[in-house]
Amino acid sequence: MKHLSENTRVLVADGAHALVLRNDGDGAFPNLRLERSYGQDNPATREQGSDKPGRTNDSLGRKSAMEAADYHRIAEDRFVQRIAEDMAKDLKAGVFTSFVLAAPAIALGEFRKASTSALTDATILEIDKDLTNHPIDKIEQIVVKALKEADA
Repeated sequence: MKHLSENTRVLVADGAHALVLRNDGDGAFPNLRLERSYGQDNPATREQGSDKPGRTNDSLGRKSAMEAADYHRIAEDRFVQRIAEDMAKDLKAGVFTSFVLAAPAIALGEFRKASTSALTDATILEIDKDLTNHPIDKIEQIVVKALKEADA
């Protein structure tokens, strides 16, 4: 049975904000406390770069445009990768042994790519939702409910 044991970490993240929460309670009565928070200022791509998309020639001499870089998405991916690196360091240092991740689908996928195998093994639940704007007590309720549903 999965539950929020004492000292379990709960990461709530999206591409621009993240909260690392620590469970100070036990499995029966969880009590999430803010351990660390992350944030970044990430303006839209149009504000970050003004280069035109490149062009290429094929073997017949025809030209075609290449897709423009999405600087906003790149910054969000790097942000999530940095958080994954920090969480892996904390796990390796023995700061926690079990982990819950709540993030929207794109951030969740990027986190999975950046995760170490040890961090993946420590993950007891992934929640495909953006909870970054929820109060901590509401996050706690959502995580406990999701853990119960995962056991059902």
